[in-house]
Amino acid sequence: MSGTDDAEQRPPVGPIPQWVIAAGVPAVVLLAAAAAWLLVRSGATGDRLDAIRTAAVLGVGFAGTIALWLAARRQRSTELDLLRKHEAHQLAKRAFAQSEFDTRERRSADLYLRAVEQLGSGTAAVRHGGLYALERMAQADPSRRQNVVDVVCAYLRAPFRLPDESRPELEDDARGERQVRLSAQRVLTRHLSAGEQTGTFWAGIDLDLAGATLIDFVLSECRIRNGVFTEARFVGDAWFTRAEFAGEALFGWASFQGEAWFAGFSVAGEASFGGAAFAADARFDTAEFAGETWFTEASFAGDVQLTDAKFARGVPERLREYLPSADQP
Repeated sequence: MSGTDDAEQRPPVGPIPQWVIAAGVPAVVLLAAAAAWLLVRSGATGDRLDAIRTAAVLGVGFAGTIALWLAARRQRSTELDLLRKHEAHQLAKRAFAQSEFDTRERRSADLYLRAVEQLGSGTAAVRHGGLYALERMAQADPSRRQNVVDVVCAYLRAPFRLPDESRPELEDDARGERQVRLSAQRVLTRHLSAGEQTGTFWAGIDLDLAGATLIDFVLSECRIRNGVFTEARFVGDAWFTRAEFAGEALFGWASFQGEAWFAGFSVAGEASFGGAAFAADARFDTAEFAGETWFTEASFAGDVQLTDAKFARGVPERLREYLPSADQP
């Protein structure tokens, strides 16, 4: 219940009207004097004088009681007045804090929208600026981190044509876009790395890079909640060494055009490599698969390393031929 509601329900307590005090006190004094005068006129004896003294004492006590009661009333009135002022001050503070919060939220939302618009610019330098603006915003405001990661992932999922290095004079835009994409990948790596001790690690992040073109992609020693790389295209080498997935890791029908490093890779949930194509060596040494693991229809053009790999639900049939002889079931 707010201070305003308390004030509305509290019974009004105000000072005693001046006419009550002005009339009441003289009346008590006059009554005491009249009683004493009557007793004296009637020939007061010792007993009567004692009665007079007793009456006087009672009158003084009554007057003192009234004085104490008046003082208590004044004190109570003062306390209530101070309480009302305190409540008004607290209400003003809350209103100011809410106003500040609303202002910050509006400013943050405006910056977010401008940064997202920059990512759609036709100039690579402007896209770089939008990317780093989003990174700064997410670092400052943890509540926006997943949203910013989703925007970065959406950018990487957008169609991309690799530059034709045989015609460099015609490929400036493609090379610029390649640099922006490499920067976007580094933003993810920088803030998902478990080795970071500088307060830049973003916990509990999901990645959705389904269908993305990823260039020399590095996610080594990173911690991710869930990762979706279905139908992603890994150009160059892909590094997932000692990466940890708290949920699922889905690489179905992904294509690895360079070496794929999954040594020390661990997945707590489902791991799917069904239909994935490995054009070079694939290394899964010491990898740990705690959930269902699928390699159905996966193809391997190079060497496959599975030394000390652990499969909690059993080794997938497609991998059995690559197991070291000591690990054969």
